[in-house]
Amino acid sequence: MTGQAAPRFAVNDRVKRRAATHGEVGAAWLAGLDALVDGLARDWGLALGASLDGGTEALVMEATTAGGRAAILKVTLAGTRTIDGELRTLRLAAGRGYAEVYRHDAARGAMLLERLGPKLIDLGLSVADQIEAICATLQVAWTRPADIAGLMTGADKATALARLIARRWEETGRPCGGPVIDTALAFAEDRRRAFDPRTAVLGHGDAHAWNTLQVPDSDPARFKFVDPDGLFIEPAYDLGISMREWEEELLAGDALALGRARCALLSRLTGVPEEPIWQWGFLERVSTGLLLAEMGLDEQARAFLTVAEAWANP
Repeated sequence: MTGQAAPRFAVNDRVKRRAATHGEVGAAWLAGLDALVDGLARDWGLALGASLDGGTEALVMEATTAGGRAAILKVTLAGTRTIDGELRTLRLAAGRGYAEVYRHDAARGAMLLERLGPKLIDLGLSVADQIEAICATLQVAWTRPADIAGLMTGADKATALARLIARRWEETGRPCGGPVIDTALAFAEDRRRAFDPRTAVLGHGDAHAWNTLQVPDSDPARFKFVDPDGLFIEPAYDLGISMREWEEELLAGDALALGRARCALLSRLTGVPEEPIWQWGFLERVSTGLLLAEMGLDEQARAFLTVAEAWANP
């Protein structure tokens, strides 16, 4: 008996695991991926290149258009709504601070995107230099969107984080102290009340060094974002993501003092006040730590929550 042929357009194990959570829909997507990609290549006149690692919900691969333009083909997992927010954000940005969209087909979950260079995280820069690059890119990307339909607001984001934190804390056996949760819920209420549509911007939602890619041949180096969540929110939220990252640096000394110093740096680079950056950063750190605990990644969760404990108990 002849075995089934291996797929030509294979995805990484993370995408396979995510597809498995969608049951028959995810299995059908994986089984039909070769035909789907072949159809996109034919319809869009693409020469396909190497598959790229790093995604969690999509096949990502290099492609070249019939006119010789280098591009990235991204085909998102069926059964998710990932492409909806991402595509809306990228189209609203129109290449300003974000990868440009060349073509898209929402029904097939596909986008043809500008091909960028290496990730910021891979350039060997210090944490401070990475933060400076992210801040500079955010200041280009923060625009007033022409249409906010379908974008989560800052008030909604604060409410959603509060609910997630309360639920995950209970379901994971309360892996951090009550003061951490009390502080997080108080900060969430502060940010909910502070939402002002008159000063909100198009936010990325996950602006970290893995989602920040260098623009090829730019000198001095410029960067653009990929994989946006897409929010209508205060700028401080995007800066709070940098408060969530690089916990090893924070754990190497006085986590509270180092955290406050990072918050001051983010404020100084962008002109955004420190307190909302601090509050969003705390919320993101606690939420992510509890998510890691929920996933059974106890060591990583402990690192996130140890910093949160220090920040909640000055």
